[in-house]
Amino acid sequence: MDEKKGVDVCAVAREVLNTEAQALLDAAKRFDHEFVKAVELIYSTKGKCIITGVGKSGLVGAKIAATLSSTGTSSFFIHPTEALHGDLGMIGADDIVVAISYSGESEELIKILPHIKRFDISLIAMTAKKDSTLAKYGDVFLSIKVEKEACPLGVAPTSSTTLTMALGDALAVALMKKRNFRAEDFASFHPGGSLGKRLFVKIEDLMRRENLPVITLQTPLKEAIVVMSEGRLGNVLIEDESGKLVAVLSDGDIRRALMDKNFSLDTEAIEYANRSPRVCTNKRMLASEALELIENYKIQLLPIVDESGSVKGVLHLHDLVEAGIKR
Repeated sequence: MDEKKGVDVCAVAREVLNTEAQALLDAAKRFDHEFVKAVELIYSTKGKCIITGVGKSGLVGAKIAATLSSTGTSSFFIHPTEALHGDLGMIGADDIVVAISYSGESEELIKILPHIKRFDISLIAMTAKKDSTLAKYGDVFLSIKVEKEACPLGVAPTSSTTLTMALGDALAVALMKKRNFRAEDFASFHPGGSLGKRLFVKIEDLMRRENLPVITLQTPLKEAIVVMSEGRLGNVLIEDESGKLVAVLSDGDIRRALMDKNFSLDTEAIEYANRSPRVCTNKRMLASEALELIENYKIQLLPIVDESGSVKGVLHLHDLVEAGIKR
């Protein structure tokens, strides 16, 4: 409670969220053939999906364009005023336009509609009024009508902009489903940052291939420790005569071996090693998935082997951390 003004700000916040949530629930009940037609028009277009709008609608439109572009539907935002002064040339005959205006009468937006239709370009109208100028120009009408804005004065776009953004998300996700848009596809549009790394970087991009700490079945423990120290991976790989991986010896295995009363540095390292090590045969697996394996198995080193069991490389937990890979 703000004692100076006697306002319970938490109550106000709850009212805002409840009002906007109700607007979304109401809209979810009125999806019909118009939404289906809008999805089909965007899906079948050979060009780009152009979003346009003024003010708050324009800001939301820019976000919708960005969401569409990142999920497989080529899209960009154009401001109606800029369109009137040359940017209409950015719209081609194979494109489709989504115009946003709650009233359907925004002056700057209405002025460009005749020019858009002159090129016989399909128009999806996102507005609250079916009898508005925008709706009349539209080939498809998507209602963004709300019963109540969250603004106490009923004038600031709040519930309506939330609904418009959510409806844009609904279009994007529906199109993703129709295109069978996969995580790999998403990654190709987000190669940078932590998101891109999680969805794009593969084991083969990070695994170590050279100077691996490898020993034979006959190698004594004291030599294995030297190889482990030089390898700086806290592990050594033990291979048989054919080059097949048969065991992994970790520094943890050595510490546990020290508790054995028969412990000897002259004993063959294989005696203390893990003979059933966790391995991976798919070097094209996403690094984020490999991290999940490493964490689930509670290991630090994941050997990468081919179908015959020969080691092709190793992936260390530290390599994943340094590369910024996260689950």
